[in-house]
Amino acid sequence: MARLRSRNPWLALGALCLGLFMILLDTTVVNIAVPSMLTDLHTGLDEILWVVNIYVLAYAVPLIVAGRLGDRFGRKKLYVIGLVVFTGASGLCGVADSGEQLIVARALQGVGAALMNPQTLAFVTVLFPPAKRGAAFGAWSAVTGMSTIAGPLLGGLIVEKLDWQWIFFVNVPVGVCGLLLVLLWVPESRTQARHSFGPLGIALLTGALFAVTFGLLEGSRYHWGTITGRLSVPLLLAVGVVLLAAFGLLQWKGRDPLVPVRLFADRNFTLANVVATAVGFAMVSLLPLMLFLQAVLGLTPLQAGVVTAPASVIAAVIAPFAGFRADRTGGKYLLIAGLLAFAVGIAAAAVTARPGLSSWAILPAVAAIGAGIGLLFTTMTNVAVGDVSPELSGAASGVFNTTRQLGQALGTAAVGALLQATLHHTLTDEALRRSAGLPSAHRQEFVDSFEAVGDSGLFAQAPGNTGTAGAAGQQMQQLSTEVFNHGFVSAMRWTLLLPLGFAVLAALCCLGIRNHRAAAAPTALVNRPADTPVEGTSP
Repeated sequence: MARLRSRNPWLALGALCLGLFMILLDTTVVNIAVPSMLTDLHTGLDEILWVVNIYVLAYAVPLIVAGRLGDRFGRKKLYVIGLVVFTGASGLCGVADSGEQLIVARALQGVGAALMNPQTLAFVTVLFPPAKRGAAFGAWSAVTGMSTIAGPLLGGLIVEKLDWQWIFFVNVPVGVCGLLLVLLWVPESRTQARHSFGPLGIALLTGALFAVTFGLLEGSRYHWGTITGRLSVPLLLAVGVVLLAAFGLLQWKGRDPLVPVRLFADRNFTLANVVATAVGFAMVSLLPLMLFLQAVLGLTPLQAGVVTAPASVIAAVIAPFAGFRADRTGGKYLLIAGLLAFAVGIAAAAVTARPGLSSWAILPAVAAIGAGIGLLFTTMTNVAVGDVSPELSGAASGVFNTTRQLGQALGTAAVGALLQATLHHTLTDEALRRSAGLPSAHRQEFVDSFEAVGDSGLFAQAPGNTGTAGAAGQQMQQLSTEVFNHGFVSAMRWTLLLPLGFAVLAALCCLGIRNHRAAAAPTALVNRPADTPVEGTSP
């Protein structure tokens, strides 16, 4: 039988999604705690950025391998192992008293998350029949969308009311609870086929994803130049592309490939992964928006999270309905609608943003972004893996999640680099223009104070007191705030054009999707006898 027998598949999915929410939340929630970590751990920004990036790196690289391991050894088993690793690593993060310890613990967190994520999506294809997968994908996507946007709100609340360590400590009881629910409600699932995992294929794929992801995440820190000795960011990216091409050739010729080439023979799967990459890229647009709320409007992290929270609520409400609709009509036009709604939200944020704006004036843009996310995550997941046979579900889930993570890494690199470049230009122009009213002896000093700010990208903030005393110092401080606020808003508007363009191009790609009904999918594709079911239990 291809589909697992479980007394209540929705309980099983709920147990899996509890862990899913936790691991996805940790991709964004830590950003809010960066200032507190800098103070408490007595370390530099470069080391703290590694705390953020090492999780993404350790999470993104093993996803495909983890998906196939679940197919081979049991999806429940891999999920449980990953949850134990993630929960234990969260406790280690909380007790870390140095940047180095926190980086190692965050890497372990990422590995645990990578083992868990592909199994959750693969379980949808084996717990639910084709006609009900859209609704299940809706629930899965609602959790994914909420976790993406809820990070700043929950992170701000925890840091403000408790301390940054509790961002990690709260994972421990949640992880233990999730483990018990999975053991009780989720049946085991594995394929009958015995996959062989060639070490060459795993080495090529791991090396390729590591090189590309590391290059994208750390490129700006090395100014897209030399890392050490002869090793440079462009060389590392080129090596990653070559290794990825070699892996593709090996998979094409291999008998039991890690990533079956026949997955990409399905036009919908291929296009859905293109869309997932674009969505991961476009989602990075939320970072400049959060920075605008805090650095320009002066909101605390918690207040900024409250302002953006409606997007989570709207996405959570829309996602299940999008899943039901996709079951009946297919996902083509829902995807297009979601991408355009997201693009409208980004455009509205760019047009609305200005210094002195009421924070709630951004709400229409936030609502449009939330509606887009609610339509997107459900539908692109359904289009990508809704019709995949259970024997390929782990591989399909791993590929799908990997492309989204790579899109996010690419977006972080591109948006950060563009914001940095445009900030340097807009701040310099604003400083030169507004310094005309300063005494001539202080003009160059004032302009020079923005040099470092323009190089800070996503961590930009107005320069502090220049040390000039008296009325001239007060005037310079006031002008400094005005220069930063107007310069940042101008740079943000130009920067947001990039993710907006990706969203529109992805909408055009969706025109090639076959809009068949999920319920009418060929039974040979979705119901072949690939899984060995074991009865689940429920209390």
